Amino acid sequence: MLSIVIDGFFGDTGKGKVISYLAIKDNLDIAVRGGVGPNAGHTVVYKGKTYKLRQIPSAFLNENTRLLIGAGVLVNPSIFLKEVELTSTKGRAFMDFQTGIIEEKHIEEDRSSEYLRGKIGTTGTGCGPAMKDRVLRVLKLAKDYPELSEFLVDVAYEVNEAIDHDKNVLLEGTQGTFLSLYHGTYPYVTSKDVTAASICADVGVGPKKVDEIILVLKSYVTRVGGGPLEGEYSEEEAERLGVLEIATVTGRKRRAAPFNFNYAKRAIMLNSPTQIAITKLDVLFKDDFGKTQYNKLTKEARDFIEKIENELSLPVTIISTGPDAIQTIDRRKELGLI
Repeated sequence: MLSIVIDGFFGDTGKGKVISYLAIKDNLDIAVRGGVGPNAGHTVVYKGKTYKLRQIPSAFLNENTRLLIGAGVLVNPSIFLKEVELTSTKGRAFMDFQTGIIEEKHIEEDRSSEYLRGKIGTTGTGCGPAMKDRVLRVLKLAKDYPELSEFLVDVAYEVNEAIDHDKNVLLEGTQGTFLSLYHGTYPYVTSKDVTAASICADVGVGPKKVDEIILVLKSYVTRVGGGPLEGEYSEEEAERLGVLEIATVTGRKRRAAPFNFNYAKRAIMLNSPTQIAITKLDVLFKDDFGKTQYNKLTKEARDFIEKIENELSLPVTIISTGPDAIQTIDRRKELGLI
């Protein structure tokens, strides 16, 4: 069984929360991170403890899950090693031997660029300059660093072997559909494509092996940095509505807007999902905080979910009602999907 979790907006949708839940509920054998690199942060909350991760897959909560980083991803070794220690995942966290490595010179270039920092709103983590060097074929890879040797594996081989032996594998997307270099709001985008097809390429899996694609949509839309955002709230209005957030990586305030069906429909076109996960429902409908049964939701919340299903012609299977991994409504069995 191969599933992909992908972001349908501009990042920040709560993919980490969804993945951490699936890791526990579905007892994942392998979770693999695709995407760009440490410029994307995922937040995982479990049993009162909060983890903010930029490299280790969000499925780390399940101690039986093997955690991999695909060859298409960039790694900052110091961040990776700190997160291995933070999550106590040494011995089950690995990266592909061809994973690209971010050096200090890339971070300096990223942070000193007036265009990238000022106009685009880069996270300053060195990903863009490192990706440029990879395209130029001068970037150093993980296999060039002796200190990483104990963490190196052939990710594509491992993942395909696991799939062929009916293991439960999940590919973790990063950033969001509209931050895609090719399909996003260029030039206000990240340094590569981050749609479902590219996450497969990052890991080394052919598209025919994919069983499920879960598109994560937040109950409202947020983005960090420059670029268009339809229906954007003023900062004062976002704060009043309770949708003003702080970004995991940069610490900047996220711009916010209402749930956007135009964005969602285009994300479906670009990613071909089979199901939808809705996050932060409890932010819009505060009386539904922490609920774990769909029939216990308020009528207003159920109407919102049903409108999404009707407009997008896809089932909403996972609903997040709070930050903790267990504060989740799982409708997959009810809808006949598991």
